[in-house]
Amino acid sequence: MDQVRQEQRNPVGEAGGPQAIVALEQVAAVVGGRRLWSGLNLRVLPGQLVAVLGPNGVGKSTLVKILLGLHPYAAGRIEVLGRRPGTAGTQIGYLPQRRSFDASLRIRGVDVVRLGLDGHRWGVPLPGSGGHRRAQRDRVAEVIELVGASGYARRPIGACSGGEQQRLLIAQALVRRPRLLLLDEPLDSLDLPNQAATAALIAEICRAQGVAVMMVAHDVNPILPFLDQVVYLGNGAAACGAPREVITGPTLSRIFGTPVEVLRTSDGRLIVVGGSTAPPWSADGHVHCTGPDNGY
Repeated sequence: MDQVRQEQRNPVGEAGGPQAIVALEQVAAVVGGRRLWSGLNLRVLPGQLVAVLGPNGVGKSTLVKILLGLHPYAAGRIEVLGRRPGTAGTQIGYLPQRRSFDASLRIRGVDVVRLGLDGHRWGVPLPGSGGHRRAQRDRVAEVIELVGASGYARRPIGACSGGEQQRLLIAQALVRRPRLLLLDEPLDSLDLPNQAATAALIAEICRAQGVAVMMVAHDVNPILPFLDQVVYLGNGAAACGAPREVITGPTLSRIFGTPVEVLRTSDGRLIVVGGSTAPPWSADGHVHCTGPDNGY
């Protein structure tokens, strides 16, 4: 199916079926006078898991910033939770690109999670707020249990492993019960077992909590079994739809304007093979690119 779902029309306010959490119609992004991508149509429903894929510098992080209202879009229409971007407040949980914690940092994991509730405030609690504070403690404990971090949440965050830190940061993003979770490279710098475990955790939260999840990723393979849709950005173009529709030779060849072949191994992993002008896939052939995303 070459004309994948980027050919859809009128996803914003589409009648019938569940209300879209994210809806984009013919959206374009421009940074520094350069068009990153255009013609993006997407409709994300509650409980769906969507990956945003593409080589470095094509605008994956820019899409997240647009949905957060932190960067303007150049054309089209967008609704996030039925509103314009930047106005949904605490209904959106956001995990930026992975940051490492210094091993000497003594703040506990539970305190990092609690920052998702009250990190925007300064000063001592107001008198008479004991019931509210108990409710906050209960919610922090609940979300720590949800991500499976109860066994180490009271350790200093710097003493936790990379996978443990990532679970605590996901808990922080979930603590306000968001309806949309935006994750920018949540698997970056994790080893393969932790990538698989974190991907499974995100998918479980998505399904069980009914949270719509959009995550930027370099390597689609750890999350491929869980995906409902992918958004593929590259060479100024955009394609979205089910993985089997988008991650194909014809679709990627059309996006990048060069022959690209997609192979599937016996264990279900995808390998992309292209010419010298094809997207810079990693040396092991996985569908991802190495290096930073250049702020895009």
